[in-house]
Amino acid sequence: MIIAGVIPARYASTRFPGKPLVMIDGKSMIQRVYEQSQKCRSVSKVLVATDDKRIFDHVRSFGGEAVMTSVKHRSGTDRINEAVKNIKCDIVVNIQGDEPFIHPGNIDKAIEPFLKDKKLNVSTLAIKFKDLSEIKDPNVVKVIFDINNYAIYFSRGILPYDKDLISSVNERSTTKKYYKHIGLYVYRKSFLSEFVKMKKSYLEESEKLEQLRILENGEKIKVILTNKNSTAVDTPEDLLLIKK
Repeated sequence: MIIAGVIPARYASTRFPGKPLVMIDGKSMIQRVYEQSQKCRSVSKVLVATDDKRIFDHVRSFGGEAVMTSVKHRSGTDRINEAVKNIKCDIVVNIQGDEPFIHPGNIDKAIEPFLKDKKLNVSTLAIKFKDLSEIKDPNVVKVIFDINNYAIYFSRGILPYDKDLISSVNERSTTKKYYKHIGLYVYRKSFLSEFVKMKKSYLEESEKLEQLRILENGEKIKVILTNKNSTAVDTPEDLLLIKK
């Protein structure tokens, strides 16, 4: 199978404009994501999908591959779909452009089920929470899944919600039952083109989580567990933390 890793990158971020081009110890964020992605054993090619000439030129300047996409896209998934339309590949990996230290092994882990299951259309990652404060943070997405590791639901709320457990036990015993969603997705290319045509769903609009559209339309998402966390840079404050 031909597997394409695509990094969506836009300049006009609401909370952090110009985020892909910020420097982290001598390299831009987008270059760090690109180089980490290239270390994956499974990925055949890596490219950046952007709507901004500054990002496009920068990626080309360090020897990376980039494609220009429409400025009208509502999400990174829409942007990725346009980027791979004319690329020969079987599997598409949506690699977040704001995780400069993403572990290459995580990407390989998410791809692995596709090598065994020809019917699988979507996979993603999750990790056990270590910090109770994150479980209560609506900016951190939680996921629950069934005995076969297929997602049941994703939420910004506490999931599952156990009032007694949350209020009465210490952090170590609480976190054993909670999983953080890591926002990396692997799609079969044929499904990706169908996904972007689906209307926004009720759950998606309520939680502001695009992956719920997949579940609400009756498709399964395989959840792969990892022990390698991935830290996203959403704000300038996050950047300061990650530089440390």
